[in-house]
Amino acid sequence: MSVMQAVPASIGRARELVLPALRAAVDAIPDERMRLVAGYQLGWCDADGTAVEGGGGKMIRPTLAVLSAEAAGGPSADGVPGGVALELVHNFSLLHDDIMDRDTERRHRPTGWVAFGEGQAILGGNAMLTAAVEVLMADPACAPRTVPHLLSTVQHLISGQSADLALERRPQVALDEVLDMGVGKTAALLSCASSIGALATGATPQVVDALGRYGHRMGLAFQLVDDVLGVTGDPSVTGKSASSDVRAGKRSAVVVAALQAGTSESARLAELLAAGPPEAEADVARATALIVDAGGVDWALAEADRLLTEALGCLDEVGPADDPAIAELASVARYIVARDR
Repeated sequence: MSVMQAVPASIGRARELVLPALRAAVDAIPDERMRLVAGYQLGWCDADGTAVEGGGGKMIRPTLAVLSAEAAGGPSADGVPGGVALELVHNFSLLHDDIMDRDTERRHRPTGWVAFGEGQAILGGNAMLTAAVEVLMADPACAPRTVPHLLSTVQHLISGQSADLALERRPQVALDEVLDMGVGKTAALLSCASSIGALATGATPQVVDALGRYGHRMGLAFQLVDDVLGVTGDPSVTGKSASSDVRAGKRSAVVVAALQAGTSESARLAELLAAGPPEAEADVARATALIVDAGGVDWALAEADRLLTEALGCLDEVGPADDPAIAELASVARYIVARDR
């Protein structure tokens, strides 16, 4: 099993490069209310507009966009527009997903729809998605390559969320179905982030493809680790309640793998969950323990490590391991797959 990795220096470097352009993109949103929703979602301010010191996420996707440009032999700046666009799309999807999933807390504070209402949160997400396309359209030389790539990714995101909602209504879900849903919801966005900088800088199709496959494998691994955190994650780290996916009755890959393990724990887990999401704390704790004992967590972590190995192998097709950008991409992959395990 992987061990927790220190935050790669490349994440801070990319953040410094991308953040001014990201703020400029949000400032360019015409409506003041939409700018407020976007700023809140990005962690820059409270719901009343008061600035928050040190707010915002780690900006993994912008980091990948910048590094993909560098790995393809281009300047860091070529990855900035794509990095801005990907961060906006990512947060657009979170705003909308939180409404559909009825999540009330993210990053240790109320979600956007709780803070502003469902309607304003939906519109704020739409404004962020539009701003993402506008950022890429501002560079007419790169737009014919990068805009279709981004829009195709958004379609995958929509399909993934649609599949997620459909699976929630079904009593029986196959593991392959859950994994396919993760392709749309997580892997597509990280694949785009890992290749859009290379596209912008004019890399060969072979390099773009290898970087995209690196991001795809890493995204699948990322989702599996996220599923583990939804069962066993520390609330002080995840910003959500303990066993959040168990409480929500979510059929994540970890839960489905436990249900399909064919053990006595699997049978007891199925019996416990048959009546719906557990409500009593004792039942939540029991379901969580059964998921672990049935092997759901161990399977997911082993699969995440396997996918990480495949992702790192894709980088071998881009350049030598001692190339600074390649080494940084490898470091980012290890970091996000090993996070908080």
